[in-house]
Amino acid sequence: MLERAHPYVGNALANGTVVGVATQIVIDDPDDDRVDDFRDLKRADRRPDRPGGKGLVIAEGSVVVRRMLASPYPVRALLGVRRRVNELRDDLADVDCPAYIAAADVMATVVGFYLNRGVLAVADRAPRSSVAELAATARTVAVLEGVNDHENLGALFRNAAALGVDGVVLGAGCSDPLYRRSVRVSMGHVLRVPFATADEWPAALKTLRDNGFRVTALTPRRDAAPLRDVVPGEGERIAVLLGAEGDGLTDAAIEASDVPVRIPMAEGVDSLNVATAGAIAFYELAHKVS
Repeated sequence: MLERAHPYVGNALANGTVVGVATQIVIDDPDDDRVDDFRDLKRADRRPDRPGGKGLVIAEGSVVVRRMLASPYPVRALLGVRRRVNELRDDLADVDCPAYIAAADVMATVVGFYLNRGVLAVADRAPRSSVAELAATARTVAVLEGVNDHENLGALFRNAAALGVDGVVLGAGCSDPLYRRSVRVSMGHVLRVPFATADEWPAALKTLRDNGFRVTALTPRRDAAPLRDVVPGEGERIAVLLGAEGDGLTDAAIEASDVPVRIPMAEGVDSLNVATAGAIAFYELAHKVS
C-alpha cells in the first residue's frame, strides 16, 4: 500500500518527522490498523467500563471537529475525505496529530456506515472538575437528574452554551454526555461547557447551596412559583434543576432544592421537552445573576 504523507505547514526534520503540525496520510486500505480508532463508531464511544468500550470522544463534521480542536480534549487523529480535511487547514496548523485521507467508500467501511459529514476526529477524555470545583467558579449552572436521552442531553449543553450557563452538574441517572450522539447534537458545545458528575445524589445540591447557589427546581406542579418571579438575591448564584422526560424530578431532588418553579403554560399543556424547558429557564434566569 502506498503511503503519501505531507504536513500542512511548518518544517519537517531531516528524517521526515513533522513536529507540531497535522500530517496528511492517505489510507487506501480500510483494514489499515492506523485507523482503528475510527473503526465501528457505534461502539467506539462507549466508556472503558462498558463491554467493548474504548472511551473515545468523537466529533463529526467540520463545525464540531473545529470545536474539538479548540477544546481541552487531546485530539488523537482525524479521518476524512480530502476536501473536508482541507477545510480545516488553518485549524490544524498547530495540531500534532495525523489527518488520514480516505475515499468516501473506504471511510464508510472503516466506520461501519456512510458518513455524509465527510470528516471525523477522535480525542481522549479530559479530566473533569468535581461539583465543588465547578461551583467555586460558576455563576449559573444547570443540574440534571435522570436525563438519559443522548439527544436531550446534547441539546441541553448546546442551550447552556448559548444562554450563559457556566457549567452542568450531572446527577443520578444521567447518560454520558461524551457519547457520539450527544456530542453531535450539542454541535460540539459539550466539549467547551464544563461539567461534573455528582457522586452523591441529591447531596450534591447541598454543595451548590454551600457555594452560594439558589437551587431552583423546574416542575409542572401548580403550586410552584412562576419562573419569571424568581429574583436572585444580592451576590446569589443560580442553579437550574431539571429532570427527565416523563417522570420529571424525584421528590427527593425537589425537597433538596430551595424553590420549586414552573413555566406557566396554556390550558391543556402540562409539560415541555426538557431541552426546551431548560432553554427557557436559562434565558430567564442567567441574565438576572450579577
